[in-house]
Amino acid sequence: MNFFKKVFNKTFKENLEIKAQEVNLSLDDLFVHNFIKKGGKFLYCLEKEESILHLKSILSENNWKNILVTNPDLLSFLDQKEIAVDFDFKKSTPFFTTCEHLIADKGDVLFSSNQLRSKKLSEFSENFIVFATTSQLVKNTGQGLTGIKTNAKHAIPTNISAVKNYTLNKTEENLLNHGISNSKNLYLLLLEDL
Repeated sequence: MNFFKKVFNKTFKENLEIKAQEVNLSLDDLFVHNFIKKGGKFLYCLEKEESILHLKSILSENNWKNILVTNPDLLSFLDQKEIAVDFDFKKSTPFFTTCEHLIADKGDVLFSSNQLRSKKLSEFSENFIVFATTSQLVKNTGQGLTGIKTNAKHAIPTNISAVKNYTLNKTEENLLNHGISNSKNLYLLLLEDL
């Protein structure tokens, strides 16, 4: 009896030690893990053409016939014969955009006035498609804010906001956050550029 007690006790202690070990993930693995855990939809792309194919699939899958675009560089991703592009804000129109940074430790997507203009996240559609590159990955929000400041050529952008939840949960709304929800049904097209 004493033998079994020693074996099981040793195995139990070893299991506890294994579980207590810290796992160090790379920035991209950490971001993807946290992003998916929050309900985000992630599509990894090796080439721009692959991003275009994924975008077409997203639009087709959701039966979206028009899309809001504020960045003219993104027009090259869209076949305007197949989808109508809106340049005016409409809450019902899915939003195709870039972002400032991807925050690895939280799985958040950081935006600024470069993407949102002067609108609040809550004024946009519930549906976001974000195009980002692996070079936009940063460890935490502090590095993201430093990156925005560093990348600002003339003036630091304003309206810095993050989408932090990728499942649309209406039950969480209360008096304190009424009308400022930043939950979005978010697709991320992540292009490898490093």
